[in-house]
Amino acid sequence: MPLFLGIDVGTTNIAVLALDAHSGSVRALSIVRNDSEVTSEEAKARGWSEWDAEKTVKLVFKAVAAVISKVDPNSIESIGVTGQMHGVVLVSDEGRPLTPFIGWMDRRCDEIIPETGTSYIECMIEMAGKNGFSREGCIPATGYMGSTLFWMKKNRSLPKAPATACFLPDYVVMRLTGEGPFTDPTIACSSGLFDIVYKRWDASLIRRLGLQEVSFPEVKRSGDIAGLLTEEAAEETGLPAGIPVSVACGDNQACFLGSVAEKERSVLINIGTGGQVSLWTSSYMQVSGAETRCYVDEGYLLVGADTCGGGSYALLHDFFLEVGRVFFGIKSEKSLYDEMMRQASKVPFGSDGLRCKPFFDGSRLDPSRRASWLGLNRFNFTPAHMTRSLLEGIAYHFKTLYDNMISEGVPAREILVGSGNGIRRNKLLAEILSKIFNMPLNIPVKTEEAALGAAVLAASGIGEIALEEAAELIRYKRIKE
Repeated sequence: MPLFLGIDVGTTNIAVLALDAHSGSVRALSIVRNDSEVTSEEAKARGWSEWDAEKTVKLVFKAVAAVISKVDPNSIESIGVTGQMHGVVLVSDEGRPLTPFIGWMDRRCDEIIPETGTSYIECMIEMAGKNGFSREGCIPATGYMGSTLFWMKKNRSLPKAPATACFLPDYVVMRLTGEGPFTDPTIACSSGLFDIVYKRWDASLIRRLGLQEVSFPEVKRSGDIAGLLTEEAAEETGLPAGIPVSVACGDNQACFLGSVAEKERSVLINIGTGGQVSLWTSSYMQVSGAETRCYVDEGYLLVGADTCGGGSYALLHDFFLEVGRVFFGIKSEKSLYDEMMRQASKVPFGSDGLRCKPFFDGSRLDPSRRASWLGLNRFNFTPAHMTRSLLEGIAYHFKTLYDNMISEGVPAREILVGSGNGIRRNKLLAEILSKIFNMPLNIPVKTEEAALGAAVLAASGIGEIALEEAAELIRYKRIKE
C-alpha cells in the first residue's frame, strides 16, 4: 500500500507522519522537539528570535528516520513539507545558510530607527507609498520575511551577493532534494513582498523598499515536485533515494487542508503558540484586520492571526511556577497545566466579572498593546479566575476577528473546527470556544493536522488522489459548551 510522508517544521516541535491517503490511516508518527534556537541572552532581551537552520534539518532527518523505522521504506511514494510561514534565512548558491533563521516571534522590526524616530515597520509603510501593500494580502509586521530583510538592509547586515532569501520549510525541501530554493504562493504570501493577485514577487514594491539586491526563490504551484530525494538525505533518513518531494506549503494552509472537511461552510480556529481564525473564499478579497493568503487550490484563506494563544497561557503557567519558587522554595518543574484547567473549570463562565486581554507580546496590528486583567475584586482575584479569564480572553479575541470578517460581507459559517495543541490539550478552552462562537466545536480525530495536510498535498502532487478527496478522510469528535 503506498504511503506519503508529511513533515511539519514547527517552532516547538517537528512532526513527521506516514499517511495511507486512500484509507486515511496514519501508519506511523514521530515528534521531536525543535531545540535549534541559538538566540543569545542579550538578543533575547531585545526580543530577537534566531535559529540554526541546519540543525533544524538534522532534526527533520531524525524524525523521518523514526517514522521509517516503523514502515517499509519502499512504500513511501512522495514527501510533503510544511512549516512556519514567516521568517527568513539567507542561503548561498550552494544551498548553505549564510545567516541564522530569524523566526516569526522576532521583534527587531518594532525597534525605533534613531534618525527617524519611527519603527522599521512604520518606515517600510512610508517608503512603500499609498496602497503600497494593497496586493500583498497583509501589511508588514515584525517577524515577516520582508520586514526582516528591510531591517538587515538598514543595519547593513545583508550577506554579500549572491544570497537568496529563503523560508525555513523551503530550506528543508532544498536540503532534501539539492534543488532550489523554490517556494509556493501559500508561503510566499506571508512575506509582505508577494503579489497574491498575480502570484509573483512584487518587483516594484521590492525596489521601493531598496531590496532589489536580494534574490527570491522561484515560485512553483502548490503540490508541484521540487526535486527528488538525494543520496545524502536518503542515507540520513533510511529512505531510498529518488522519492519525489513536493514544494513546501504554509502551515496555516496545510492545517486547513488536514482539518476541514467542508471548506465553504467552516471556520477553522487553530491555536498553538499563537493562533488563527481562517475562512476559505473562492476569490481574492480584502477584509480589514485580516490577512488574505493564497490557498493550495485557486482560492484564498481570510486569516485573523495574532500572537495570543498557547504562548500567553504558558506565560501564566510559568508565573505560577515562579510564585512557588520565590515564596515557597518549590523548585519543581512539574507541569501545572492539568491543575490550572481543573481549578479554572470550577469558575463560572464570565469569570465572575474578571476580563483578560492576553497580549503580553502586543498584537499583530498594535505591537505596543499589552496584557491586562480588568474587573479585579476581592472575590475573583484568584489563580483559578485568572486562568479562566485568560482562556476566555483568547477565545473572545478570535471571535472578534471572525465577527469583523462577517461584518464586511464574508458569508457566516455554520461549522466550527478547532485544531492545534492549544485546543486539543485543553478541553476547557474547547468548551469556551464552543460557547462564545455558539456552535459545537469539531476537533479532528487525527492529530498533527499540518503534517497530515502536507502528506495529502504530496499525494495530490503525484496524481495519487485529488485534493477534494482529502475531505473524505477527515473525522471529528464534537465538543459542546
